[in-house]
Amino acid sequence: MLADGEDAVQNDGADDEDAHDRFDTSNAGGKAAVEEFGGTFEEVGPTEASPTAQVLFIQTAAQQGVGALVVSANDPEAICDALNEARDAGVKIVTFDSDTNPECRDLFINQATAEGIAKIQVDLITEQIGDAGQIAVLSASANATNQNAWIDMMKTELEANHPDVELVEVAYGDDDDQTSFDKTAALLQTYPELKGIVSPTTVGIAAAARYLSTSDYKGKVMLTGLGTPNQMREYVEDGTVEAFALWNPADLGYLAAFAAQALVNGDITGAEGDEFEAGKLGSYTVGADASVLLGDPYVFNADNIADFDF
Repeated sequence: MLADGEDAVQNDGADDEDAHDRFDTSNAGGKAAVEEFGGTFEEVGPTEASPTAQVLFIQTAAQQGVGALVVSANDPEAICDALNEARDAGVKIVTFDSDTNPECRDLFINQATAEGIAKIQVDLITEQIGDAGQIAVLSASANATNQNAWIDMMKTELEANHPDVELVEVAYGDDDDQTSFDKTAALLQTYPELKGIVSPTTVGIAAAARYLSTSDYKGKVMLTGLGTPNQMREYVEDGTVEAFALWNPADLGYLAAFAAQALVNGDITGAEGDEFEAGKLGSYTVGADASVLLGDPYVFNADNIADFDF
């Protein structure tokens, strides 16, 4: 999205379908916000997920004299020069979904904290299995930084608050559908008493749900984690999955647009402690490193999954 005088938002040109759907939803949220406060909105972005392609759009936006540019960064370093040139030209820079180095932007809209992501997954699985029994984690790759951090926090949360829940294994599906499908089967064969699986990766949770949906374990072994509604809808509707989590990308785009407006209007500068209003989402406070937290991850279930398309 891109706009003159009030707001500008640019997606990251991600080249997978789920990312496109997610950014379409974020952009729709941003557009709704801009329409609420009377700004002008335009969506732009490269067709390929590369920093070089993104730089061209940043430079064009700056030359057009937009008030603000909202960017999901393809690389934390590579687009910094272009962003700072735009800032020198008076453009306010807000990052969302994927940040740059803090010195390259005015504000970052953070979709969720690592602690919040870990806790919601533990809360969901422990509630679904009655807070007792064996569970396993089906992650991405063994060196996936985000997932590893979440899993460490899950372990801490389980040990502290769920003594009757045993984490028996962390398996790795390498963010590959077939590998994750096969690892799900192996977990169920290895641990016949398994009561639940947590998969903090959209590829893994969809593959695990696909396996469970046609197996004798459907409705007996619970599954949760991080997924998208379009991936998981059929598995929620057929009873394979009760609930799963992610952030709401529409709210993320909506908040980013209101943050951009607050910067353009001079209501905030990005300093820690700055406060601004974000329409229907209420008031927000700028935290450390000029970041704003959207809130807790969003839980999707049979009651609300039909409301989302990403």
